[in-house]
Amino acid sequence: MKIIDYKEEILKDMEKIPIEKLPRFYIIIHALIKEFSSSKNKEKPTLKGLWKGSQINDSLFDEAKKSLFSYEK
Repeated sequence: MKIIDYKEEILKDMEKIPIEKLPRFYIIIHALIKEFSSSKNKEKPTLKGLWKGSQINDSLFDEAKKSLFSYEK
């Protein structure tokens, strides 16, 4: 799969996010961008603290995976 294909799939999947979930989604995306684009930091990027205070169980993970990666079986 080409980079442009991934981008298109991500954009399509973003359309499926309920409007009331967008503020939380923005926080997550902003944190990811900040971590992965840090050229000043020579350390390996980390997501430490991203989910602080969140309670995630397997059903939530499975639901998110299906919505984000609907093209995978």
